[in-house]
Amino acid sequence: MRSTTAAVQRILPCPDGAADKTVVELKLASNSKLEQNLAKQAEIYQKAADAQYKLKVILYFDDAELERVQNILKRLKLTDDPNIILIDAQKKISASNA
Repeated sequence: MRSTTAAVQRILPCPDGAADKTVVELKLASNSKLEQNLAKQAEIYQKAADAQYKLKVILYFDDAELERVQNILKRLKLTDDPNIILIDAQKKISASNA
């Protein structure tokens, strides 16, 4: 069974001795609740972890998934959000095997 979401907490020491907490939320573009999760879930994780920052990482495996994600981001007015990262996970021919 593969997970469709994971919340990861990264803690980095800061010069003043405090900690920088960042929530990184990983999503599959195929997740049927992607739109709902993008709208609300990361903020819930961020608050629960007392984190200053949040990143939403979305993996897509084909062009149809990319188009779906782009449409969702448009509806939610998140297309220019620098905290949302799309990762192209499509299979590619390796240059060393070509």
